[in-house]
Amino acid sequence: MEEPKDEISAPLISKDEKFEDYGIPSTSQSEVNELHEPEEEENSPVKQVALTVLTTDDHSLPVLTFRMWVLGTISCILLSFLNQFFWYRTEPLSITAISAQIAVVPLGQLMAAKITDRVFFKGTRWEFTLNPGPFNVKEHVLITIFANSGAGTVYAIHVVTVVKVFYKKHISFFVSLIVVLTTQVLGFGWAGIFRRYLVEPAAMWWPANLVQVSLFRALHEKEERPKGGVTRTQFFLIAFICSFAYYVFPGYLFEMLTSLSWICWVFPQSVLAQQVGSGLYGLGVGALGFDWSTISSYLGSPLASPWFATANVAAGFILVMYVLTPLCYWLDVYKAKTFPIFSDDLFTSTGQVYNISSIIDSNFHLDIAAYEREGPLYISTFFAMTYGVGFAALTATVVHVLLFHGREIWAQSKSSFQQKTMDIHTRLMSKYRQVPEWWFWCILVANIAATIFACEYYNDQLQLPWWGVILACTIAIFFTLPIGIITAITNQTPGLNIITEYIIGYIYPGYPVANMCFKVYGYISMTQAITFLQDFKLGHYMKIPPRTMFMAQIVGTLIASFVYLGTAWWLMETIPDICESTSSSSVWTCPTDTVFYDASVIWGLIGPRRIFGDEGTYGAVNWFFLVGAIAPLLVWLAHKAFPNQEWIGLINMPVLIGATGMMPPATAVNYTTWIIVGFLSGFVVYRYRPDLWKRHNYVLSGALDAGLAFMGVLLYFCLGLEDVSVNWWGNDLDGCPYATCPTAKGVVVEGCPVIS
Repeated sequence: MEEPKDEISAPLISKDEKFEDYGIPSTSQSEVNELHEPEEEENSPVKQVALTVLTTDDHSLPVLTFRMWVLGTISCILLSFLNQFFWYRTEPLSITAISAQIAVVPLGQLMAAKITDRVFFKGTRWEFTLNPGPFNVKEHVLITIFANSGAGTVYAIHVVTVVKVFYKKHISFFVSLIVVLTTQVLGFGWAGIFRRYLVEPAAMWWPANLVQVSLFRALHEKEERPKGGVTRTQFFLIAFICSFAYYVFPGYLFEMLTSLSWICWVFPQSVLAQQVGSGLYGLGVGALGFDWSTISSYLGSPLASPWFATANVAAGFILVMYVLTPLCYWLDVYKAKTFPIFSDDLFTSTGQVYNISSIIDSNFHLDIAAYEREGPLYISTFFAMTYGVGFAALTATVVHVLLFHGREIWAQSKSSFQQKTMDIHTRLMSKYRQVPEWWFWCILVANIAATIFACEYYNDQLQLPWWGVILACTIAIFFTLPIGIITAITNQTPGLNIITEYIIGYIYPGYPVANMCFKVYGYISMTQAITFLQDFKLGHYMKIPPRTMFMAQIVGTLIASFVYLGTAWWLMETIPDICESTSSSSVWTCPTDTVFYDASVIWGLIGPRRIFGDEGTYGAVNWFFLVGAIAPLLVWLAHKAFPNQEWIGLINMPVLIGATGMMPPATAVNYTTWIIVGFLSGFVVYRYRPDLWKRHNYVLSGALDAGLAFMGVLLYFCLGLEDVSVNWWGNDLDGCPYATCPTAKGVVVEGCPVIS
């Protein structure tokens, strides 16, 4: 990494510090030393941005076109339907906006060539045309913003699924729709409020956006083929075709490529060896996945992650998975050997799966007498450990941002009403009409009012009192800025799901739906704010008028909400035993909803006091809050004591501690393969072949996503719907049948050997 000769000024970087202090690779001073001389070429002080994003803008390009509305709406609907459709499957397939970003190019060009260019109402204020000229990059960006709305997940549908399928209680479609709409749009309010901190500063560079920016350039710019090489468009097509063709193997013909756990093959009868070697149900030592969905499904594309963030994730994963978990398990902490080493199930003290339905009374509350008869609830050591690191990651995030960014946030707050230094992209965007902040405040107030009304009027279904809504929103808005800073720099997003369910579980125990609703309003509204801010930054890089971006995000989010809920409702009503089938051949096992259900039992029905409090087994886990608060302080002190040791400044404790936050449902093989690919891209290629990295890294990421998505959809609709399968040993996903068995003496579990 090249060290600049002098300090680089940016809104969130003080004059006494460098981008490297925050792990942000910067351009050399020679690349930015003309920053304040407009007649010279300017660029971003973040090196990856400088290499990827153009510093020019064409104001003449039409944006709100007929093509944009048609293709944007279709993209949003299709991605929403497909992502919800695949959400309930054993191996969820996430179809990213990259797929739509590619697919709409020939369609847009076809519409530009065939639709009439006649001008309607010519000479009047209502003058318009259906075809304003060639399909351009700005309308393509807006179509992708629509697609982004349908490319994620609607977290609130977990609530609907758990109530209808797992608890088998009543929740109406209308109430479900209110919950979905309000949670999806609520975060938009404080996203607008935090734009000045998380979008305008150059230091907030949002690495994931560079994948899409690079792809836009590959699809729209004409470039000469370098001697002996290929253009970015040619490279994309080659990589896309290879990804598309290859996914036939891990997706259908040879599913074991998802997780090759060779240790299990060497020791086919050993419980211990399979616990260590299984990539899906164990520690994943030596396990490898040769499937892009395995690599990118939970942590996103490793090609988009800066190396310092990947290294922090690797360190955190190794610490939790290969140090703390084995140590606690083989020391039999909390009767660890009575349960699987890696599991998200809930157990009795004898290692049997807990019968949750037996402890719920007719009013959908905890039956205390039944709970006392059934006995205390136990979880696997790893599951308990993930809750602990979740606690630590939360306090680490707050302390880290206060220590490393507190002064800059305060300076930005004071200068927000004054003339301030702007990088080239912020200066170009300042020429457009901005979205007034009161628009966001109106959205925020209206959503909170609608949420309070729904929770009070339909309290029999949602259980959450009005004060719970206010508290959830307060938590979300408090954490949006610190978590937004972490995401904008590292491409990793710490979650609020654990702390929200912890808080409401203590205050309002015994109400599982209230717990889930509080978690959704407190966690997802923050996550949605981060998503909106990331889209704002994409528009910032691509020079999309802010008011147009605002409109596209709102409309796309509303469309996606209706489609997601409609698809989920249809699947729950038409597929027998969805999420509940015990058959090994069923593909509708709903892994993420199962984790959500388990959490609602732990935090909502039984309550944290009976599990993590003075009445519970796992009270010591609360010490992780203190550990998380102390860890960034130690790094900060070391950084101040040894300012010349650059590697100390690259330690990001929120990312390191929270590395395993996606586990479960993410597994060891998801992490090991993600880390390996991230190392090869972010360290090896970036350092030793920067020219290759610049031209092809982000384009390759988009091509792999797109090829996987198109082949995944094709396989399902051609073979999956007809239940055409290939039964042979290569389609045994992990080949580790004993990985989920206990190792305590005398514990009897069906399908497992009894250890004497």
